[in-house]
Amino acid sequence: MTRTLTSWPQKLAIAWLTLVGLTALLANVLPLPYQPGVLDLIHTSEPPFASDSHWLGTDPQGRDVLTLLVFGARTAVLLTLPAALLSAMVGGVLGGAAGFCGNRARVAFPYWLLAIGGVWWALQLPMPWLGMAVAVLGAGLAAGASLRQRALAAWPVPVNSLVMGAATTLDTIPRLVLVVAIAAGSGLSASGLLALFTLTTWPHAARLVRAQMLRVRALPFIEAARAAGVSENRIWLQHALPHALQPLRVAFPLSVAGLLGLESTLSFLGIGLPPNVASWGRLMATVRDAPDAWWGFVFPAIILILTILSLTSLSKKP
Repeated sequence: MTRTLTSWPQKLAIAWLTLVGLTALLANVLPLPYQPGVLDLIHTSEPPFASDSHWLGTDPQGRDVLTLLVFGARTAVLLTLPAALLSAMVGGVLGGAAGFCGNRARVAFPYWLLAIGGVWWALQLPMPWLGMAVAVLGAGLAAGASLRQRALAAWPVPVNSLVMGAATTLDTIPRLVLVVAIAAGSGLSASGLLALFTLTTWPHAARLVRAQMLRVRALPFIEAARAAGVSENRIWLQHALPHALQPLRVAFPLSVAGLLGLESTLSFLGIGLPPNVASWGRLMATVRDAPDAWWGFVFPAIILILTILSLTSLSKKP
């Protein structure tokens, strides 16, 4: 009989990640003695278990460490998990299109959009005569199209070259350097940081899916679907893409772990998230202000290491 149960390290990893996830989801309703923004100036840099009110001590500003750990888990889950999902979706679609279509894809171009864009140009931008010329050109092309392809025409697009070129361009700069440069220069919000994480992490998923798609598109069932008269779009979406996305199941936990480390690094450096948002990395950074307050560094570091190790364990076969 085939063994379907996971190994005991993976069971421990699932249990730990479940605990972190539940803590993040229930952070607002847990019976915590303090909120993350509340300062207890009487008990600054208080060590763990020194009082009944601050079980894990306080940071140099008097904030409760336990509360910061709980809300730091909330920040980690609500930021890194959506970013990993979005990067997997974007990379999967782009990589799947690049591997299946190659450089011979033909994309339908709506001529009527060209006409509308020309009218908007004429009304809003300088040189309105040029906008009107574009509008007339688009209207003429749409009117001259055949009855079957009215306002549409297939244009060749090198999908593989465009996707791999964009991925290579992003990979030429180390991810940490690129994210630090953008986040430090623009002062991103949480949603902006989410978009930045997605922008800088999709190339890895795209490469994995593209490599798998190159193998899948040559399999017999794809040729059988073509012989049966199934359209190329339907073959790509319903038959080829689900098989090509299989590598992302293994790579997804590693992507979350990488994003978690990246977010913690940015918070430790004091960039990325707003100062009022609790983060494990920002809590670790308090050791710079009070080197003797080791608990502000050790507790979030242990939680961060256990979380990353658990995510890494899930990517391995039992």
